[in-house]
Amino acid sequence: MSELLGIHDYWTFISAVLVFLALPGPGTFCLLASTSRHGVRGGYASLAGLILGDQMLMWLAVAGVAALLQANPTVFHGLQYVGAAYLCYLGLMLILPAKAGVGVSAAVPFPGARDFARGLLVTLVNPKAIVFYMAFFPLFINPATHRGLSTFVAMALSIAVCTLLYCSLLIFAGSMLASRLGRLPRVTLMASRLAGMFLIGFGVKLTIG
Repeated sequence: MSELLGIHDYWTFISAVLVFLALPGPGTFCLLASTSRHGVRGGYASLAGLILGDQMLMWLAVAGVAALLQANPTVFHGLQYVGAAYLCYLGLMLILPAKAGVGVSAAVPFPGARDFARGLLVTLVNPKAIVFYMAFFPLFINPATHRGLSTFVAMALSIAVCTLLYCSLLIFAGSMLASRLGRLPRVTLMASRLAGMFLIGFGVKLTIG
């Protein structure tokens, strides 16, 4: 069936996607931070943003935007610095203590909207993902059975389903952990600050890696 869709060695393709998902990245910590603050609902709102952003980058890669970025280093590095700045901002928001008397519900009437936007932006500000997809897709495309747009749609949907399933495990595990940590304010604060430091680290790595 996969050969009919033009995807070479489909299950190896799926395995590779799962391996990349298992590598902790900015999206992982963004997802866990949203889940710890707003529960399963917040986690899935963030996940929706992550998946939408990922799909946008995939189709930009297919359209050849990666080649444009590689041909214009100034544009590419400019996007990197914007992305790094945003990740560092998110990290600082997790590290710095919240202002007294200002709760999440008071600042955000519908937390899911902010979680969705955060997940979307964390994904979109990483231009390296476009180059990654540009290099990754050809590895699993069979030139003899390639079906053009249909092949890319099948690959994009497969990645989206893998992301949904894997991140669902993270969301429910994170929610269970958050409910227990909720009784330990200091541990919760330490976990939040740790996630913030990871996000800042990824932001710095984005510019020098």
